[in-house]
Parts: sequence; structure tokens; C-alpha cells
Amino acid sequence: LHLSAVKLAELHSDLKIQEKDELSWKKLKAEGLDEDGEKEAKLRRNLNVIMTKYGMNGKKDSQLVDTNYIKDGTESDTLDDPRLEKLWSKAKTSGKFSAEELDKLWREFKHHKEKIHEYNILLETVSRTEDIHKNVINPSEENLVKEEILHNKHRELKEKLRSINQGFERLRKVSHQGYDTTSEFEEPRVIDLWDMAKSANFTEKELESFREELKHFEAKIEKHHHYQKQLEISHEKLKHIEGTGDKDHLNRNKEKYAMLEEKTKELGYKVKKHLQDLSSRISQGLQHNEL
Repeated sequence: LHLSAVKLAELHSDLKIQEKDELSWKKLKAEGLDEDGEKEAKLRRNLNVIMTKYGMNGKKDSQLVDTNYIKDGTESDTLDDPRLEKLWSKAKTSGKFSAEELDKLWREFKHHKEKIHEYNILLETVSRTEDIHKNVINPSEENLVKEEILHNKHRELKEKLRSINQGFERLRKVSHQGYDTTSEFEEPRVIDLWDMAKSANFTEKELESFREELKHFEAKIEKHHHYQKQLEISHEKLKHIEGTGDKDHLNRNKEKYAMLEEKTKELGYKVKKHLQDLSSRISQGLQHNEL
């Protein structure tokens, strides 16, 4: 796959979550609790996202952007969207961002690209389901269930599209004006969650509690970023030492690398599971708004 050390750790975390979700689904299926097949369809969709994200779907250039935006002084990937490319180009040449802020901004652009990928995969799934549904001649109770599934998928599409539009407006604003030093959150995923939470059906007390939880979540993400950077440094150092022939030095660094890799995987899993839980709570609040 030619993935970096960080990307391999990320892949491990994603697959670990996928495996846990599939085991939960098998238990539900054995109890007859997924008759409409919606949970199974979501599992397949999630696996498709992972395959696309890490370039394992057989398509060239399908892998999403790498963790760090700079590799030997050059960007490691494109954004696949002329509007995003234009905004990024303006931001880079504006002089409004430090190197650290540019790194943070690139993570926001990367996150936005990932959201668009996920939206397109869901859109393709919904389109295929609709085509199958239209070809059914005799309506039945089963088809009524499938109509409900389609309704839920359209609602999910609507939520994702709203998040994409909000995210683009934020990128446009930040790219032109620079970062607001009074901003409550800095991590793209946390900013997304907070914007969506404010639109959900939460009481003031629930919203305040959610804000505090997001602060803890952002600290967890920052810790994960720290270990990702240390893992990349350790990986580069290991490659350098391998060429020197110093076995003792090599073994010590292999041990350090293994420790960092394991910690990065563990934190990556915790971050993604926490994100999954927070997103689910917001989704329930947004659905309540529509009822």
C-alpha cells in the first residue's frame, strides 16, 4: 500500500472499529434485530469508506490526503476540488498564517475532503438502492420498510451536505481572514460537532455539558496528533539507523518505534470511537428536530 507509519496506525484503528461493529451486528442479526438490513448496509458503506480512504478499492489516486501536509517541503496530495485548491492557494500566499497555522489549516482542508468522499459514497449507495426500489412491480410490507430505509439515508445525506456546506463556509472565512484567536475550538472535527450540536434539539444544560465533553475530546485529539508526529520522526530515524549497521542502536530504536506505534493505534481507536459516539448523539438530536 506504500502507507506512512501514521497511515498504517490509522488503518489499524479504523479496521478495529469496523471489526467491533461487525461483531455487534452479528449478535443483532442472530437475535433477529436487523430484519430490514439497514445496519448491514451501513457496515458495508463504512467498509467502502475505509477501502477508499486508504487506496484499497482498486482505483488509482483514490487514497485520501496523508496526515502531514508537508513532505520534504511539498504538499503530499491534491484536494480534488477547484474551489478548495483556490482557497488553499490563497491562504498559503496571504502571509496571514504561521507554519503551524498552515499545518492546522491543511488538516481542515483534508478533513473537508474526507467528508466529501464519504458523502459521495453514501450518495452512490442511495442511488443504487433507489434504482432497485423503482424496479419493484408489486408493493409489499417489505417495500414499505425499504422506503423507510431510503428516508433515513436521505436524512443522513441531508445532514452530511449541511456539514459540508458549513465546513466550506468556515474554510472560506478562515482562508481570507486568518484564524480567530478567540475561537472556542481549533480541531476541525470538534468545530463540526459543535456547529451541529448548536442546531440540534439540546437544552442549554445539555449543550453546556456537550461543550465540556468536546473540550476533553479536543485534548484527546491533540494528544493523538502528538504521538502521530513522534511516530513519523521515529520512523524516519529508524530508516536512517538501518543504514549505519549499529545493531544495538537499531534495536533500541525499534523498541521505541513499537511503543509509539502501539500508543498511536490505541489513541487513534479511542478518538474514532469517541467521535462515533458524539456524532450519534448529535444525529439523534437533529432527527428529533425534524419530528
